[in-house]
Amino acid sequence: MRIAIALCLTVAACGNPPDAKRPTGGSGSAIATNNPTGKPTVGGGPGVLKDVGCPAFSCAYHPGVNQYFTCLNGGAGTCFHFGGACMPDAACMYDSVSKSYKACAKGAEGLCQTWGTACAPTSRCMLDPTDNLHRHCDDLAGGTCRKFGALCAP
Repeated sequence: MRIAIALCLTVAACGNPPDAKRPTGGSGSAIATNNPTGKPTVGGGPGVLKDVGCPAFSCAYHPGVNQYFTCLNGGAGTCFHFGGACMPDAACMYDSVSKSYKACAKGAEGLCQTWGTACAPTSRCMLDPTDNLHRHCDDLAGGTCRKFGALCAP
């Protein structure tokens, strides 16, 4: 229940944010200032901080339960904190039996009941079954990856 409330608050807070007010001057020490050189400076000018956007959640495969969930926090090829069940974009899902990605013809709640033809996620970020981490696929063959590259966010 706490996760659902936190997710709702995050979504509500991340709607259409108002225009941020920027400092117009001052004598305080600046944290980071954009200047023509593109390098941050420290000194007596106004501080300009980069906007911090709202989190972008993804729909990630959880190999431990063979189901897809909203990834609330992840990195280094895995998701650290899962939310509710979800269906990935274009319903291209990992099939643990064939160790390949397939289009899900019929599915719900992060599970596929009827498999279709081979597919690949558009991001090419795929589960590597040897270590259960997500990696960029450098050599795609239908719904499988012949050569995995760098870790990627699921």
